[in-house]
Amino acid sequence: MIQDLHVHSYYSFDSEDHPEKIIEGAILAGVQTLGFSDHNHSVGLARKSECYGRGTHLDVDYDRTLIRYFDHITLLKEKYKNKIKILRGLEVATCISKDNYALPYSADVSHFDYCLVEGLGKPNSIMNDDIFSFAKRCGCTVGIAHTDLFAFCEKIGEEPFRFFRKLAEHGIFWEINVNLDSSHNFQTHAYAMEFLRNKAQQETVRKTGARLSVGFDSHNIKEYKPDRVKTACKIIQGAGIHLAFDNR
Repeated sequence: MIQDLHVHSYYSFDSEDHPEKIIEGAILAGVQTLGFSDHNHSVGLARKSECYGRGTHLDVDYDRTLIRYFDHITLLKEKYKNKIKILRGLEVATCISKDNYALPYSADVSHFDYCLVEGLGKPNSIMNDDIFSFAKRCGCTVGIAHTDLFAFCEKIGEEPFRFFRKLAEHGIFWEINVNLDSSHNFQTHAYAMEFLRNKAQQETVRKTGARLSVGFDSHNIKEYKPDRVKTACKIIQGAGIHLAFDNR
């Protein structure tokens, strides 16, 4: 399987790409499973002026805007079903910053196929290093976005094998982010590059049964580099590790 579970459309205000343009680009690139993961605060607040003007408060009502986004991606899922598998996801911010981008308490994301959760290990995250409780709060499949989990285990004093086994038991996957574009200053994620060459880390994950995902974190389809996605998927599967939503 060649998958990319981390793409941003115009629903994320730091991207201008139409969802269909992204889908068609992914099809041409040979991607078999594509997951939309627009920012929860961008989708929720609906207007750029709202998103960057006053930020997201923990009591904001996201119900209608989340459903509108979900329904749009569902229509595209049906339209392109014979060409590519489309998944309906969100990238969920958990950190309280100057813009207060944490997921509101009342926001229901349980009907999504998955959520990519960012902020694990950061001091201003509402998760308090507890991905398992937060995943339960989301109520859908959860992935941990662009985070060095081996470094996180060291920080909290947890043995990596035990942590990844617990991820597997809770159905939580780990994202290997292979981004390289101008939106991220052409900087790669060191943890992802290390994992793709570190046989010991790969073996730890394989033995636990934890699943991984691959994401380019695209914000501009013109800079999309599908070969990075394909290479990562092949390395992971070649190591005997299952990808998220791989039904084998």
